[in-house]
Parts: sequence; structure tokens; C-alpha cells
Amino acid sequence: MVRWLLGVVVLFLTAASVQAQDWPAARPIVIYMGFPAGSGVDVVGRLLQPSLEKTLGQRILIDYKSGAGGNVASETVASAKPDGYTFLLGTAATHGVNPALYARLPFDVEADFTPISTIVDVPNVLAINPAVIDAADVKDFIAKVKAAPGKYSFASTGNGTGTHLAFAAFNAQAGLEMVHVPYKGGPDATNSLLKGETCCVFALLQAMMQHAKAGKVRLLGVTTAKRVAVMPDLPTIAEQGLPGYESFIWFGLFAPKGLDPAIAARMNAALKAAIEDPEINARLVALGNTPRYETLEQFKATVKRDRARWAEVVKAVGAKVD
Repeated sequence: MVRWLLGVVVLFLTAASVQAQDWPAARPIVIYMGFPAGSGVDVVGRLLQPSLEKTLGQRILIDYKSGAGGNVASETVASAKPDGYTFLLGTAATHGVNPALYARLPFDVEADFTPISTIVDVPNVLAINPAVIDAADVKDFIAKVKAAPGKYSFASTGNGTGTHLAFAAFNAQAGLEMVHVPYKGGPDATNSLLKGETCCVFALLQAMMQHAKAGKVRLLGVTTAKRVAVMPDLPTIAEQGLPGYESFIWFGLFAPKGLDPAIAARMNAALKAAIEDPEINARLVALGNTPRYETLEQFKATVKRDRARWAEVVKAVGAKVD
């Protein structure tokens, strides 16, 4: 019996080793997106796609499964076979915010995934429509909103999303009373700002830069602890009267739990090559992102730490989604 069991184990390990050596020759790799085409995470994924295909010698297919704050795509990958052909381009929202926000999730963001690496840190920016509230900077914005409690409304990409929580934390620290107007994603929230239906929004910097250059919105401050390279003259919110304020998200790649360590290491190396490629890196920075490669263990620690951090924010704000 012992010999038979040892034989089974050897055969299993041999098969796994052969699979890892052959990967990804069998078929194209599918990366699932939990957000629509054209979203910030999609833009970043598309930038990496050609480099990953070249490094791995296989096609990369993008499959969109948006809905429930990215949970639809997350569930798809969490329940997939860990054969190296199914991945998720997740975010701090899917693996940090959602576990605290949703009463029930059909998966565990730590136990049911193999973290591969972060890709970028993505700053939010406080953007205003000057026709609705003509503020010169964050201090001026706070003063004008305080002078008219309940008058101004802010847009978000949905109840309990990162943009909602970022603004809720901002309002709490600044002592502001504003009306929250949730929308079904970034484009709708941005359109409400451009039309003057809302006065302001916390949005991804990469989504707001073009509107700022066109003079349609005014950017008052970034939510990161340090200024971003692409707009060094734009001060942080913490610099402008709210010390310690910080809110940003990251994008990162995940596989289902149980992925062969050799495959995980190869995909991690392919991501590293893509992120550190001078041309891709420059394009990521130009979009307002901060490229960030991490080892498998570093990313695992990031997910654990961020999950705890966002749980505190969600609890403080009192946001919940059934």
C-alpha cells in the first residue's frame, strides 16, 4: 500500500512538472476583467498584453465580466481550474474593499487566489466643475462647502466603491456635509460632473487628465501621500489642510488557488519584464500611474494588509452592500 501511494504521488508530481514545463503551449491564456472595456484597469491590461504575449510565446485573451464591483469576474477565476490559463486582473476594490463591503461573497479573496504581482498604484484626484463650485484649491473648496451644508453633491462610481469611500473619508476628516450621488461606473460619474449635475468627484487621475487639459474640470489635489510624477505641480490633499489623508488603489494579477509554483513564478517574471520595460513603464506613468512590481510573497502581503485597511474605512463610513 505504501509503495502504491508513493507511486501515485510520484506520478502526480511528474505530471505537474511536465505541465509546468509545457505551459503555456496548450492554448491561449485568458485574463478576466471585472470592469468594462475602456475602464482604467482595462487600459493598463491592454498596455501589458503585447509584452506578456512576447515573453510567454502565447496569445493573451481579455474577457470582460463586469458587475457587482468586480465580484463576477473574481468568482469566475476563484472557481476555475488552476492550470495557468485563467487569470484575473483585480484591484484594491475587488480584493480590499469588497470583502468588507459585501455581506456575503462566494469566495475568499486571500484563500481562493494565487497572487501573482501588483502592476500599478493608481491615484485618485479631487476634480471639480468650476461652473458649479469655483474653488482654487482644496482649502478653498472646503471653505465653500462648509459655508453651504447640504448644498453640494459629489458623484461616485457606486455605493461603497473606492471613489465613494475616498470622498466619505475626506468629508469626515474635513467636517463637510455633502450629498452622495452614486452612478454605475466611472463614465457615468464623469458625465455628471461635466454636465454640472454634481460639483465634484474623486476619480482616477488617468481618467481626468484629458478633461483638465480641455478646461472642462479643475484638479485640486491627488489622494496619494506623495505627488505623482506626471503632474508634479499638483499638490496632495494632505498638503492642503488634511494631514495624513491618503487613498489610492492598485491593480494586480491573480490566478486561482493551487496554481503550480513554477507557473506562478514564470507569470510573475513575465509581469516584471512588462512593468519594467522602458516604453511600457513610461506609458503607465504618463497615465498618472505609479508602476509597482512585487514578488509573489510581497503581493500576498499587500492583499492581506490592504484588506485590513479598507475594512477599517468601510466600518468608519458605515457602507454596506447586501
